[in-house]
Amino acid sequence: MTNVVSPMHPTIEDWIRADAIPFSLDSAETLNVAIDRVFGSLGERVLLLGFGEPLHSAEENLVLRNRLFQRLVEKHGFSAIALESSFPRGRLVNEYIAGRGAASYDDVKTEGFGQGFGALEANRELVEWMRKYNAAHSAKLHFYGFDMPAATTPGITSPRGVLEFVLDYLCPLDNAANERRAKIESLLGPDADWVNPAAYMDPTKSIGLSPNANALRITTEDLIMELQTRRPELSAKTSREQFAEALQHAFVARQFLIFHAAMARDGTDRTGRQLAIRDVIMADNLAYIAAREPGRVLVFAHNAHLQRGKARADFGPMGVPEWWPAGAQLAEIFGDRYAVIGSAVAVSEQNGIAEPEPATLEARLTAAHDTLFIPTHRGVPAAEIASLPIRTGSAKNRSYVPLNPQTLADFDVIAVQKNATYACGGWPLPG
Repeated sequence: MTNVVSPMHPTIEDWIRADAIPFSLDSAETLNVAIDRVFGSLGERVLLLGFGEPLHSAEENLVLRNRLFQRLVEKHGFSAIALESSFPRGRLVNEYIAGRGAASYDDVKTEGFGQGFGALEANRELVEWMRKYNAAHSAKLHFYGFDMPAATTPGITSPRGVLEFVLDYLCPLDNAANERRAKIESLLGPDADWVNPAAYMDPTKSIGLSPNANALRITTEDLIMELQTRRPELSAKTSREQFAEALQHAFVARQFLIFHAAMARDGTDRTGRQLAIRDVIMADNLAYIAAREPGRVLVFAHNAHLQRGKARADFGPMGVPEWWPAGAQLAEIFGDRYAVIGSAVAVSEQNGIAEPEPATLEARLTAAHDTLFIPTHRGVPAAEIASLPIRTGSAKNRSYVPLNPQTLADFDVIAVQKNATYACGGWPLPG
C-alpha cells in the first residue's frame, strides 16, 4: 500500500466526496477506470490482492469479482485467482481451464469445489472465461482453492484425499510406498467417522483425539520428513513443481489433523481455536500459491477471512469467538505485498438485509453513489467513524457482517454496492 500523507477530512461526507471512486457494473468503461485507479493506489509491490465479500450469496459481489479479475489479468499482471474453496479439489478446476481433464464445467462443478460453491453461476462464468482466455493466450491463468479440505456440500471431511495425493506421488518412486499406504489406510478407517456433523457442537462426537487419529498425526509427520529429506532426489525424478505440490498436500494433511484434534477438545475457546487453525491453513496455502505463480494473485473469500485485524463472529450457542484470520497472517508474511479490498452491501431483500439505518456507514456511503470504491487510508475522520452506529444485520443470511469502525483499518479499500440480489446457485436460505 502506498503511504499517502493526507489532511484529515472534516466529516464523513467530505471524505466520501473527496475520495469515492464511483463505477457501474453495467459500464465496462467506468468499472475499468475505477479498478485501474484503485490498483494504482495500492502500490506496485502488491503480490496478493484480497477481495472480500460481506456475505455469501450476493450475486452482484460475485459479478464484481469476475469483472475485477478480468481487468487485473488484462492490465495489471495477474495470473491466478484463489477462492475460498477446498484446496485439494481446486486441482480439478485448474485442469479444466487448462483444456485437460473434464470436458465441461458440469463435470467439475461438484467435485472441483468445496462447500457447494461450484453451483454458483458466477463461478461457472469465471471458470469458463478463464478456459477461453487460456485457449487464446500463451501465458496461462491458474485456478486454486485455498481453504482446508472440505466436502462438496458444507461440512467437514476426512483427511484421506490429501494423504492419498501424497501417497500417489510417492508410490512410483518409493519401494516402501505400498507398506506406508496400508498403514495410513488402516489408521484412517471409515470416512464416516471423520465427517460426523454432530462433532461441530459436541467434542465427544469427534475422533480427532482417538488413538488412531493420534497415530495418524505422527505418521503424517514421518511422511513430511520423508519428503523433505529426499527433496533433491524426488524433485529430480519428477519436477520441483510436482514435489512442492505433494509437500503442500502433506502440510495440509498435518494441519487438518490438528483441526480435527481441536474439534475433539472441549473448552470455552474451542470454536475460536478451530477457526484460527482453518485460517492458518488458508494463509499457508496462499503463501504456497504466491510462490509458484509467475504473476500476481487475486484472493476471494469472506471479508472475515481477509481482514488484517482480529475477526469476531457470533455463533449463538457456540459462543462469540475472536481469532486471527488469514488476512492478518498474510499481512505479517507479505507486508506491503499484501493488500485487501473489503466489500459492503446496503440492501439485499432476498438475503434478509433491509435498508440501513440513516446514520450508519452503509447508508452514508450509498447516499452518494449506488456503487463505489473508497480508499480507507487517506484522511478518514477517525473520531466520527468511531462513534457511528452499526447497522442491523440479516434476518436470513448468518454470513452477513455489516461495516464497523474497525473495518477501515482492516481494509485498504471498500467496495460498496447499494443493492444486491441472492446469488444464483447460492446456499438455501430460510423462506
